[in-house]
Amino acid sequence: MTNLDVIENKISSIKQYLQFLSKYTHKTQVEIESDLLLRGALERYLYLVAQSTIDLAEAVIAYKKLRKPVIYREAFEILHEHDIIDVHLTQKLADMVGFRNIIAHDYAEINYNILHTVLTSRLADIELFVGVIEKKID
Repeated sequence: MTNLDVIENKISSIKQYLQFLSKYTHKTQVEIESDLLLRGALERYLYLVAQSTIDLAEAVIAYKKLRKPVIYREAFEILHEHDIIDVHLTQKLADMVGFRNIIAHDYAEINYNILHTVLTSRLADIELFVGVIEKKID
């Protein structure tokens, strides 16, 4: 599989995850906290979309033969250094890495206020990132 194939597959996966998550953006924080099944599903899909976004950034870096990131957050910084994404999107996506780490490694108890904020207002950052990558990769 080429790096371009990986990019296309990651974009496809991200779009599927975002489509699933979009069905729950109307849920309140209380509804999410009180429904164990919903909570688990949202945590899993938010993890998947975050990880796939990181994987997409790394695939673009490999495709463009840029330096390898040492940590996940650095992948977005490298894309910014090469004018692929702007500084604001870089920061938003770097913040998402921290949220992903909390879900993946149980670093701290999940703050459902943050989960709700990510669900209702931060998925657009990922959509924007995908759109930018689709335009920049020909």
